Amino acid sequence: MKGQGFLRRFGYARAGIVTAFRRERSMRTHGAAVIAVGIFLSLTGAPALWWALVGLAVGLVLVAEMANTAIETLADHLHPGQHPEIGVVKDVAAGAVLVASVVAVIVGLAYLATLLPAMRA
Repeated sequence: MKGQGFLRRFGYARAGIVTAFRRERSMRTHGAAVIAVGIFLSLTGAPALWWALVGLAVGLVLVAEMANTAIETLADHLHPGQHPEIGVVKDVAAGAVLVASVVAVIVGLAYLATLLPAMRA
């Protein structure tokens, strides 16, 4: 598989993203949130810096969710039965998604805090 061209590797990555959205409800939920956040930033006239910060935070959540999906899928395939260590692996991966989500919420709240003075005026 090594040494394949860029377009083929890009195709694999695209297929992975599509599969994650098809299989995981949480990915679809995060995808809807990304659209809502983009609309909100547009409506509030967010400066480019806030678009970048929010984009990084949202990207972090999506990456964590996809890594969680990959880890859970592999763990389930390798060890379909219940095992305490597989449970730990899945919990840690889910914890990564939670941490990323909290970071995204904090970034969102920071942006909202910048809007409050303008709303009071």
